[in-house]
Amino acid sequence: MRITLGKMILAPAILAAMALATHSANAETVKVPFSFTAAGKFWPAGVYTVQRNTSGTTVTIKCTDNSQSFAALLGPGDASSSDSRIALNFDASTSTHMLRSIQYGPLTTGRLDSYNIGNKHLTSSGR
Repeated sequence: MRITLGKMILAPAILAAMALATHSANAETVKVPFSFTAAGKFWPAGVYTVQRNTSGTTVTIKCTDNSQSFAALLGPGDASSSDSRIALNFDASTSTHMLRSIQYGPLTTGRLDSYNIGNKHLTSSGR
């Protein structure tokens, strides 16, 4: 049997990732009092669950009234490392709201809206 150096390095890395992924991800609920657009789709006003995956690299938002959901990558944010807020940040115009980013503690997604409206900034926070 032939073992390559790549396999010897890859196996411990996979085991380490699996060990780190064993902690449970908690889902937080956020009430959004207005309809909005995100990921190219219309989302109704309502209650949403926001959950970080077990590896901590993505966050998923899901409407509790239907099965509509999407995931986005997380990266370092502007918040301090002790910040525990879960927040959906929106850009708003006179006719629509667009999900701009999702904050999950000290982490945040990149810009999720396709362009910057530049009018006003609204935040719906779960805590």
